[in-house]
Amino acid sequence: MFGFDDMVKFLWSFLIVLPLVSIIHVAGHSFMAFVFGGKGSLDIGMGKKLFKIGPIQVRTIYFMDSFCRYGELKIDNRFSHALVYAGGCLFNLITIFAVNLLIIHSVLEPNVFFYQFVYFSTYYVFFALLPVRYSENKSSDGLALYKVLRYGERYEIDK
Repeated sequence: MFGFDDMVKFLWSFLIVLPLVSIIHVAGHSFMAFVFGGKGSLDIGMGKKLFKIGPIQVRTIYFMDSFCRYGELKIDNRFSHALVYAGGCLFNLITIFAVNLLIIHSVLEPNVFFYQFVYFSTYYVFFALLPVRYSENKSSDGLALYKVLRYGERYEIDK
């Protein structure tokens, strides 16, 4: 039963763990863009801009909807764009396996933070890879992957 004592865990997971998972996800896209010669920028959250550090903008509702933009890639083909689209999920999967490996080898102690981190990371990967259109201007990573591999279409963020 969800009680008042669970509010701290809820706020912790909602305001710290979920944004961390989101940041790792968009950092994966940005890293892959960098690998293929592009420059990525990250927007963390929605709403008005709070501050900007280099290519990273943090917005007032930082725990909701982060995204990565990237310019032209020097290595510009279907495969490079597919890896940029998959980069977020790859980073999430790497961190899931890293956390589990560190717990198995007793480097980290199992606790609720790591449980929530792995849970939200798995959730992120699953829903990011579903090939769906969220809105007129926003598609999932799975749909972007499908379209670039099948048709050579590239997904652009219009924001």
